[in-house]
Amino acid sequence: MHCRNPQMCAFWSSLLKDISQKQRDPRQRQVDLRRAYITARFTPATLPAFFTLGDQLDYGGFENRALEAGQEYVFFILAELNSTTGKMFVASPYTDPVIAPDSDPQPLDAGDGLIWVVGPVLAVIFIICIVIAILLYKNKRKDSEPGTKCLLNNAEMMAHNPTDPVEMRRINFQTPGTRTHTHTHTHTRMMSHPPIPISALPEHTERLKANDNLHLSQEYESIDPGQQFTWEHSNLEVNKPKNRYANVIAYDHTRVILAPTDGIMGSDYINANYIDGYRKQNAYIATQGPLPETFGDFWRMVWEQRAASVVMMTKLEEKSRIKCDQYWPSRGTDTYGTVQVTLLDTMELATFCVRTFSLHKSGCNERREVRQFQFTAWPDHGVPEYPTPFLAFLRRVKACNPPDAGPVIVHCSAGVGRTGCFIVIDAMLERIRHERTVDVYGLVTLMRSQRNYMVQTEDQYGFIHEALLEAVACGNTEVAARSLYSYIQNLSQVEAGEHVTGIELEFKRLANSKAHTSRFVSANLPCNKFKNRLVNIMPYETTRVCLQPIRGLEGSDYINASFIDGYRQQRAYIATQGPLAETTEDFWRMLWEHNSTIVVMLTKLREMGREKCHQYWPAERSARYQYFVVDPMAEYNMPQYILREFKVTDARDGQSRTVRQFQFTDWPEQGVPKSGEGFIDFIGQVHKTKEQFGQDGPITVHCRCVTILTLCVWR
Repeated sequence: MHCRNPQMCAFWSSLLKDISQKQRDPRQRQVDLRRAYITARFTPATLPAFFTLGDQLDYGGFENRALEAGQEYVFFILAELNSTTGKMFVASPYTDPVIAPDSDPQPLDAGDGLIWVVGPVLAVIFIICIVIAILLYKNKRKDSEPGTKCLLNNAEMMAHNPTDPVEMRRINFQTPGTRTHTHTHTHTRMMSHPPIPISALPEHTERLKANDNLHLSQEYESIDPGQQFTWEHSNLEVNKPKNRYANVIAYDHTRVILAPTDGIMGSDYINANYIDGYRKQNAYIATQGPLPETFGDFWRMVWEQRAASVVMMTKLEEKSRIKCDQYWPSRGTDTYGTVQVTLLDTMELATFCVRTFSLHKSGCNERREVRQFQFTAWPDHGVPEYPTPFLAFLRRVKACNPPDAGPVIVHCSAGVGRTGCFIVIDAMLERIRHERTVDVYGLVTLMRSQRNYMVQTEDQYGFIHEALLEAVACGNTEVAARSLYSYIQNLSQVEAGEHVTGIELEFKRLANSKAHTSRFVSANLPCNKFKNRLVNIMPYETTRVCLQPIRGLEGSDYINASFIDGYRQQRAYIATQGPLAETTEDFWRMLWEHNSTIVVMLTKLREMGREKCHQYWPAERSARYQYFVVDPMAEYNMPQYILREFKVTDARDGQSRTVRQFQFTDWPEQGVPKSGEGFIDFIGQVHKTKEQFGQDGPITVHCRCVTILTLCVWR
């Protein structure tokens, strides 16, 4: 450091060393910190419009020494504030590394070279001053000795400062590893896509989807692909077999480096990269689905990174293609390389599975517990139809991951598409909690500078927005059973500033969710319209129950019915309308083809003088409905319901099965039952009967208009 005042030089040297040691992450510490120096000092009055590094002039008592050609440099800004408690300092995070050009530094209008523009500098200083002011306000009543101290190190900065790695990328227009015009274009695009306040998110999302997703396509295509970085380790011959896909590699500057094994070339390599989260560097590790030859490396990474959560965003096989090899034991214990993995517990739910493992590394006495969260509801093609199950999955991961754990390890097959979706949505939900804004564009740009192809398709980019929109609009409505009473009590109160209760507001939010007519393809066909009891209650194309088509009969595969997921099982229910006279045969065909042997009826045949359901069953003697002969066997009149048993025979081959119908009789024609206790008992009896007779098919539920009462049975 070249400083004219010896005392000042000693003070700044000590401060610089302290900040450097605290701020650098393990990868950055590879730079020789002894060569760190201060190049300039400015007061607000002397802050220039442009500043060129290495011009060999004096600034505030410090020499702006010449830069060494080809040498890698990183920079940060330090703000000083004189207060009643003494001098206080705040340091920004380090910039990404840049390399000094061979020619003499010159100010360039295009932004090339190592030039700091006054706008970003002022932005950082302004943010820093706000942080200091807030901290001073919070601590103004506390006694403290006057003196000089470094107020925040980098970790504290990320915890208190409203900026995060994405914001620093927006402010610092240099892109890591680039020395072309790419970084300038990236900066321009980043600045033209600022964060979106959540109040504007619905309008923003609608704008993206308008004109057949025109703006969504344009925005997605404008994101920097970020493929200008080196991946030399991925290209080593010894490492190529460790890559699941030849074009999905691990950038050198962000790759996860394993502890090398003596004498084994490439033993420090795994196809995995650190990804920054919100206000947290290296919050995630994005990696490919492990291969048999990388199982040991994968578990070694889990151990070395002290990870407590592994997120798996794929099935093992999709469309008859292996997407990921099973890297965990189905039962008991298996050893992968130097790590012993024991399966402790498996919990399978409708849309995801949670497995708990115990890990032990050879040569260590320590045992660790790791959970794997596998999302099983991502379709083989495209993205989920709606984000609700995914958001519930993400919340489960978040709730189970210890705060002091290492990075969350996320993988799909390639570790870029669905993996990117999980990371972006998780990080943006965290941002929403703190800042009430989202910055999908900025985060995807940052992620692509850390691993290639992150958020791989336009559909995935759109799904991210849909998930965030639902999270903002609906919030988290999951509640622990032990807290249910107080939760309902709170919802029953009139909301502040509103004239309705919390329950009414929740229902209003549900009512605001409108489905586009394009989702009702089959239901809107002329040959099927007469099969719908109500014109506004129709099944989505993606979840409708399909019947086996009858040759030569158009629309013969249609019935107004939808599959509904249960808590532990996908397609656990069929929700359908009360059958019409014209659809009775289709109803019995549906029960047979989908092996549904329990039917729940939640209406009377007529209510308020109108037909609510056609009597689709025979009362005294057998009747034939197309291919099926239905024979009444028994009827039991219980206090709140009627149980009817039928023998159903397929006349084509003589096979038969028993179908049981539960008709709940205690629901009034207007309103709801006075107490829910009887209805809960009724639901329990339905499930008890299903378990008793060991039937695997879905429970079919029908009521006035398919939806209202069906939800009561869903859970």
